[in-house]
Amino acid sequence: MSVTDPLSATFSALADPTRRALLAQLTEGEASVNQLAEPFDMTLQAVSRHLKVLEAAGLVARSRNAQWRPCRLDPAPLREIDGWLARYRTYWLGSFDKMDAYLTEITRGDPDAPKN
Repeated sequence: MSVTDPLSATFSALADPTRRALLAQLTEGEASVNQLAEPFDMTLQAVSRHLKVLEAAGLVARSRNAQWRPCRLDPAPLREIDGWLARYRTYWLGSFDKMDAYLTEITRGDPDAPKN
């Protein structure tokens, strides 16, 4: 299956818990594949495959410093997800406000209603 749009590629990359854990490690700073692989019970090749998926989604960038090829987090795709979620966040907050107003209205005068 080929994912062409960036948002789908990002969500697809984030669907795997190992890849999310690798990104969490990279929030601490640059790391080599060996350093990233330490907490996992998998081969370096398996970790490299996960990193390639993250790299294809634009979430990880690799550079070269002599023999060291550090990986670093690129937050741009996460900002795109946050922007996409913002409209739904607004919707849910509005829905919760409406529910709160409704609950306040129906419990008015109810002696058993919780007091705020």
